[in-house]
Amino acid sequence: MSSELPSLPPIEAAQPATAPSSSPSPWQRPSAIIAAVAVALLAWQWIETRSRLADLQAELARRLADGDSVAAEGRALARQAQDSLQDLQGKVGALEARIAESQGQQLALESMYQEFSRTRDDRVLAEVEQALTIATQQLQLAANVQNALAALQVADARLGSLDRPQWLPLRKAIASEIQTLEALPQVDGSGLALKLETLIGRIDGLPLAFEARPKASPGQLENLEPSWLKGLWQEFWSEFSQLLRIERMDRPDPALLAPSNTVFLRENLKLRLLNARLALLSRDGNTFREDMRISAQWLERYFDLNAAAVKAARDDLNEFQKLPVGMDLPTLQASQAALRALLAIPERRAEQAGVAVSSGNAADTSTTKGAVRPARKN
Repeated sequence: MSSELPSLPPIEAAQPATAPSSSPSPWQRPSAIIAAVAVALLAWQWIETRSRLADLQAELARRLADGDSVAAEGRALARQAQDSLQDLQGKVGALEARIAESQGQQLALESMYQEFSRTRDDRVLAEVEQALTIATQQLQLAANVQNALAALQVADARLGSLDRPQWLPLRKAIASEIQTLEALPQVDGSGLALKLETLIGRIDGLPLAFEARPKASPGQLENLEPSWLKGLWQEFWSEFSQLLRIERMDRPDPALLAPSNTVFLRENLKLRLLNARLALLSRDGNTFREDMRISAQWLERYFDLNAAAVKAARDDLNEFQKLPVGMDLPTLQASQAALRALLAIPERRAEQAGVAVSSGNAADTSTTKGAVRPARKN
């Protein structure tokens, strides 16, 4: 059997036919749309940022220019204020100099006014103060009670010349101190020093005890020849006197001194009296009395007490020992305190017036400073 098989179509021909399809558009995709929107937003943001930066730069440049102008104006104002301050300082210095000059003139005028307007009471108190100062110096420096008493009496008499009730405490104090000085034992220091100096000058002429010679008996002085009975009596008395010897036991025999020792004795006695004179001037009573006692002992031991000059010198030394040398003298504190109280009254008044004037000047100065002070700028 020879039959022919029909031919088959190709495989491609056997597949069913499909409609041809076109490729999709990229804008139809969501991702593409989002990307495009994002790019658009970024572009808009970039453009906006650039415009704001430009505006900021322009504003900054404008403000910097304004700041430079303000700074320049401030520097100009500062220079002007500094110049004004220097001018004000110069004016203030000139005002201070004038104020100081006016104050000096005011003080000079016040002192001149006080000097010319001193009243009679002030002059009397000044004289009393001077008298009290002299009395104090005489008591403390020279120990001269008489001069101090005279100065106090002068002060009391000067106060009595003007009857002022406010002076009664001062007069009472002066009268009390006058009575105190009058009750003191009087010692003439200058007169006593002159007596010691005179005694020192007489030391070289005082005879020593071992140089004394016995007095000649009346029989030896008679040139007439004695009678037989008187001659017998003298012979008997000379024989009898050789059997008896009378001596004084209360005083030893005078010491025998060589000529050189005699010179030393007199010089030492002079030095002792000079030391007593210095103690008198320095008001050292113990040293003065001790020197007087030793000097009197030396006169009694080494010098002839039968001589009138030696006896007078010893009596003077014994009398000097009894003088109240170096006693404590009273001070004039009561009178000085009363006088200071009187003198302080015008001073307190002047101080009060000065405080009032200074407060007024301070108020004027503060007012002037307030007027000169420049106003503060905000």
